[in-house]
Amino acid sequence: QVQLVESGGGLVQAGGSLRLSCAASGSRISINVMDWYRQAPGKQRELVASIFRATYYADSVKGRFTISRDDAKNTMYLQMNSLKPEDTAVYYCKFRNRDYWGQGTQVTVSS
Repeated sequence: QVQLVESGGGLVQAGGSLRLSCAASGSRISINVMDWYRQAPGKQRELVASIFRATYYADSVKGRFTISRDDAKNTMYLQMNSLKPEDTAVYYCKFRNRDYWGQGTQVTVSS
C-alpha cells in the first residue's frame, strides 16, 4: 500500500522561497513517474512538475520551481523560488500510475 506525506508548506511573502517534501512509502519513487500537483481555491487541480528520467514543468512555474528526488530517502522535493500570490494552493505529490492522493500541504503567498 502506497503512502505519500507532503510537508514544507507555509506562509511566505511574494518573492520568497519554500521547499516542499514528499516522503513516499510502499513503492520506490526511482522507478515511478512522480508528479507535483496544486489546487487553488475554486480551481481545478493542475499538474505543476514531474520527474522520472527527465523533468517537466508547467509554463506558469518554469524557471522558478525545481523538482528533484533523493532515491536513498525515497523522497521527492519541490524547490519554489520567486513565489507569487498566484502560487497559493494546496500542493500534492503523486505516483503517476497510482490513484492515491496524500493530504497535501498548504502554500500561501502574500502580496
